[in-house]
Amino acid sequence: MDHIQRFIFDDTNVRGELVKADDTCLNIINRHGYPDVVNRQLSEMLAAVALLTATIKLDGVLTLEVKGNGPVSLLMAESNPGHDENGQRLRAIARLSEDQPLPEDGATLQALAGEGHIVMTLDPHEGQRYQGIVALEADTLAQCLESYFERSEQLPSRLWLSASKEHAAGLMLQTLPEGDRLKDTDAWPRLNMLADTLKSEELLELPAHDILVRLFHEEQIRVFEPDPIGFGCTCSRERFASALHQLGAEELRSVVEEQGELSTTCHFCNTDYVFSAADIEALIESPDAPSPTLH
Repeated sequence: MDHIQRFIFDDTNVRGELVKADDTCLNIINRHGYPDVVNRQLSEMLAAVALLTATIKLDGVLTLEVKGNGPVSLLMAESNPGHDENGQRLRAIARLSEDQPLPEDGATLQALAGEGHIVMTLDPHEGQRYQGIVALEADTLAQCLESYFERSEQLPSRLWLSASKEHAAGLMLQTLPEGDRLKDTDAWPRLNMLADTLKSEELLELPAHDILVRLFHEEQIRVFEPDPIGFGCTCSRERFASALHQLGAEELRSVVEEQGELSTTCHFCNTDYVFSAADIEALIESPDAPSPTLH
């Protein structure tokens, strides 16, 4: 099962998260027909979103977007909180340019997205919505996010992200706020040096426990119970009905008159929602009313 493994180094101010997201990413990318070069970057974004949600401990939605003027104009990954045994629910999409050819597999994030920026949006169930933006100035997503944390959160953070056709994984180290567990002041550079020895294939293929042993067997590390993650979409017939209601009665009736019904598809999970003429009339009268048509 895909999961996030949280750990902390005793007598230091350093914590970490390690995510394994193989099945989750395959579930998501198999719903789309993106080329491999896009799938790999999207899988890295999914691993990053899972790590960030766990690190921030957000009870809400975290959205990560890469927007640019390159062959891929949008890469978007989102984490929704799970309040049961399923844990975090992830989903993602990409938008490809129609007039720019894609680079070859293995291309950098900048080669895919061109000039642009990364937007991180935190939308908690309680409290204010927050949005942070960082320029797309590095070759990798990990480097861009490290820059974001350095500038915005002022918390030294390191990320290692990797994806292949069958695997997706990520590792994150971050310092705790000043004053917490500062006994070992040399821990941060030492732990970063150890983590930098991790090879991409090891991150992708080794179990989480083996990775931690491989890197930090000489450290005093405390490992917590892993939290599950998986694919999950928040779309629903009710949400689409509410969105359609915003179009207005005239436009809705015009579409039904021309097509006999109104059909829409979720871009994240490819679920089709069909509204009959009776459904549309009920929707116009009251967007919150139950559908008169059985589905």
